[in-house]
Amino acid sequence: MSGTFGMAAARLSGQAALLLGWQPAAFWAATPEELATILAAMGAPEGDGIDRGTIDRLMEQDRDG
Repeated sequence: MSGTFGMAAARLSGQAALLLGWQPAAFWAATPEELATILAAMGAPEGDGIDRGTIDRLMEQDRDG
């Protein structure tokens, strides 16, 4: 896993745990759209998250073999 993706995922997982009471499994089972929808409903500022295109690019860069 690349450092950038790993750090962003760890930060978002921690925020979901604090804000939503989610366990790690709930965070990893949620789609980025689900997480964004919930955070938007809570009044979280837009633009501070990671979008699907960025996730796709990071996953492509971190691809095994």
